[in-house]
Amino acid sequence: MPFDPGQVYQPEADTFLLLEAARAELNPGDRVLEIGTGSGFIAAELSRTARVVATDINPHAIASAREMGLDVVRTDLFSGICGKFDLVIFNPPYLPTQPGERLDDWLEYALDGGETGRVVIERFAAEVKGVLAPGGRILLLVSSLTGLEEVRNLFSHQGFSTTVAIQQRVEDEMLYIIRITGCK
Repeated sequence: MPFDPGQVYQPEADTFLLLEAARAELNPGDRVLEIGTGSGFIAAELSRTARVVATDINPHAIASAREMGLDVVRTDLFSGICGKFDLVIFNPPYLPTQPGERLDDWLEYALDGGETGRVVIERFAAEVKGVLAPGGRILLLVSSLTGLEEVRNLFSHQGFSTTVAIQQRVEDEMLYIIRITGCK
């Protein structure tokens, strides 16, 4: 399949907000896992000062990230990922999407959060413990369209604590970066 940059989520306001939070959160020596790297923009920026593993399910995103010189794994969330990470970052698909609104293309994986906008986030919350190092942190981008308190509750039920690290209004929504810690 030929690489199609139109099938890759390109850096937008949410990307830059997550990068800002990740730079502030990054400690020397951190091992970083970026789930859903898209274009590879954040992973490339962080790889200047950290050891970064990037993943995506989209083969076009994988090609884009490799063009940026990244080692990237094609996988669905954490499947096949070994090791523990000090910082896990994720800009998940968070748009509430009704079945009739879905597109049949690879870019849909970056956007479609299911009917609640939380379908992928629910899976992420249930599985992230498996790759998080002791004392590890998570940065997750969430939109007001997805339901901030609902997402915080998902992580609370998994034994995590959450705080809003940064927020920004973008058009008709509020974007939040949630800092998640304290896995029991």
